Amino acid sequence: MARLLEHYKKNVIPKLMKEFKYKNPFEVPKIEKVVVNVGYGEAVNDPKLIELVQKELAQITGQWPCIRRARKHVAAYKVRKGMPIGVKVTLRGKRAYEFLDRTITFALPRVRDFRGLKRNSFDGRGNYNFGLEEHIVFPEVDIDKVKVQFGMDIAVVTTAKTDYEALRLLEELGFPFERKKEVKSGKKR
Repeated sequence: MARLLEHYKKNVIPKLMKEFKYKNPFEVPKIEKVVVNVGYGEAVNDPKLIELVQKELAQITGQWPCIRRARKHVAAYKVRKGMPIGVKVTLRGKRAYEFLDRTITFALPRVRDFRGLKRNSFDGRGNYNFGLEEHIVFPEVDIDKVKVQFGMDIAVVTTAKTDYEALRLLEELGFPFERKKEVKSGKKR
């Protein structure tokens, strides 16, 4: 069993049941899926680069990503309908918890000048979105063999009904959110 999933079942469920006064453990919010999306604009000039991005993302997530193609022509970017412009992978169940565990414990602490994840990146339905500028923060990536660098958008989809419930779930799972800003009391000048 994934370490984060085990932590969720043993510690997070009882704590959130007590805090939100749920009567049934199935009412407690959980992570439904994690969607990792990479848009790679340089693939317009060299379509073979998208295959390198696909291999790197498969190595990071443990699941083979699908290639996303352009839906329409955009002349300003030299994009034609049907051209490969990115890759996407959807992780569910054990793989989602394993990926989040590696992201929280290994990748985020390696991000340069990391001060915490923003608390206002919820979408109003209990889902959280954040991005990483470099994929080389993951320990699975061998920096010496990297030919292309890319960032990624990560969407954590939960079953929470409100953003606050989702925030509490992610805090209990160990997401490193930025500290709340303290208001300093004093005289105004």
